[in-house]
Amino acid sequence: MSLCRRLRHAHAHAHALIRTTLPRPLPPPSLALLLRRPLSTTTTPVTHAAMAPKDKKADKKGNINLKVPKGTKDWEGKDMVIRDKIFANITAVFKRHGAVTIDTPVFELRDVLTGKYGEDSKLIYNLEDQGGEICSLRYDLTVPFARWLAMNPQVQSIKRYHIAKVYRRDQPAMSKGRMREFYQCDFDIAGVYDPMLPDAEILRITTEILDSLDIGAYTIKLNHRQILDGLFAVCGVPADKIRAISSAVDKLDKSPWTEVRREMTEEKGLDPEIADKIGQYVVKKGGAELLAELQATPELAENPAFAAGLKDVALLFEYLEIFNVMPKLSFDLSLARGLDYYTGIIYEVVTEASAPPATKGGKPSRKPKAPAADPADPDADRSNDDSIGVGSIAAGGRYDELVGMFANSAKARLPCVGISFGVDRIFSISKARQNAAAIRGNEVDVYVMAFGGKGFTGLVKERMQICRQLWDAGIKAEFAYKVRPKLPAQFAAAERNGVPYAVVLGEEEMERGLVKVKEMGLPEGHAEKNGVDVEIGELVTEVRRRMREKEEREAQGTQGKLVEAVEKLEVAEKVEGAEK
Repeated sequence: MSLCRRLRHAHAHAHALIRTTLPRPLPPPSLALLLRRPLSTTTTPVTHAAMAPKDKKADKKGNINLKVPKGTKDWEGKDMVIRDKIFANITAVFKRHGAVTIDTPVFELRDVLTGKYGEDSKLIYNLEDQGGEICSLRYDLTVPFARWLAMNPQVQSIKRYHIAKVYRRDQPAMSKGRMREFYQCDFDIAGVYDPMLPDAEILRITTEILDSLDIGAYTIKLNHRQILDGLFAVCGVPADKIRAISSAVDKLDKSPWTEVRREMTEEKGLDPEIADKIGQYVVKKGGAELLAELQATPELAENPAFAAGLKDVALLFEYLEIFNVMPKLSFDLSLARGLDYYTGIIYEVVTEASAPPATKGGKPSRKPKAPAADPADPDADRSNDDSIGVGSIAAGGRYDELVGMFANSAKARLPCVGISFGVDRIFSISKARQNAAAIRGNEVDVYVMAFGGKGFTGLVKERMQICRQLWDAGIKAEFAYKVRPKLPAQFAAAERNGVPYAVVLGEEEMERGLVKVKEMGLPEGHAEKNGVDVEIGELVTEVRRRMREKEEREAQGTQGKLVEAVEKLEVAEKVEGAEK
């Protein structure tokens, strides 16, 4: 049988083999559907804490019931591919803006963390005393960074990024990216600079990162701590209640005003008249027009703190206009950020998935397939709870006094501004928007395979030599770990991971110094469906040429789709304008 006929036969056999060994690919899930089921593609309790049975020490035979702790999960397969791409995109933007990275311990002295997180301090994981030091797992990456700056007073300016896990004893909602162990990706600028210049770059970095990720439309909500403090003072909030009331206002993105008002008046003892006065302002949101409205409101603008906050926001808006961030921004007076260490500009990023499904469109969502967890149970997974959304996917602000809390000298009291991206929440949104079948399991470019007739030896050493040749050239390649592999099984392995090229070795062709280079996935009837002969000495050059041409074709296709989308948008805008 000729090589071409063998390739056609093997290719058909490989497709049949894949169909019988792999589950049928499902259509891409909608976000609404994803938010009602675990992210893990398996149903075994080992890979997903929320799906595990109740804790059991051991059965009668002494076998331990293996599971991961509540609020955590194992990561594998295509989930890792998606997450690694998120990390790569974020890191690339951080480095583009001149950042360097540091690392800090996963646990800190408890005194370092105490008193920095307001009401959320109860979520800190405390560790047992095992050596004379009282420690806790880090709650975020910001406080450890401030502690590091205070310990290194010679560092007077730095753009730093840090990607690491943090820990919070929060009520988990696994499929929505709300976990107890999760990654944060932080970018911070420390140092004394002219007002709002670092703040503007932080927000520019935010748009660059989110535009590079597949998360759809998003909004950057922005406010200023001094605006809030001034607003509360004008409304009559006692100074000792400002932080507590600020924390209540911050819940307006999850709860209606009536519920927030009840918390302020009944739980925190605020005068109802003062609460109603606050309610007139915290519902306001907009852009430059809201800024002008507040500047023209004497009752507010005459308050020193409020006026200082407005001055910062006005200058920031000028810079954000240059950086093309304003179209993504919403000046939102309800944004408060519950952490105690913020002193100036504050912001968070939300998407359509951020809000609880039950609050979208003012209508309750349809009943989930599984019953919602008991909100009173702090360990229950609330993935099916329609009162819980993904939440913000990034947040941050200016914290000019946090380093000073640890510093022993005035030199170490550095002002800082930064942002933190929640990778697990971004992942939950990104995965819902992708076709799982289109995600490659690895990044291999070439699968080296062999075939032969009667007495076929497998050409294992020759396959190893070809792989070494490709590896030496920096080309990602692999081969089957069998001495005499069957050709259909080799094709099936390549197609299963979406490998774009195959290099096929035949005994007769090898004697002539040739191999076949085949692009996978070509349609029937294509001139190169069965591959082309290439001299072994020219293999690296030929593979590189084909990879480059494939990338150019894909880039042109992406650009064409983008142009088509822009043209449709322009047509829609013209139609809308004509109707008006």
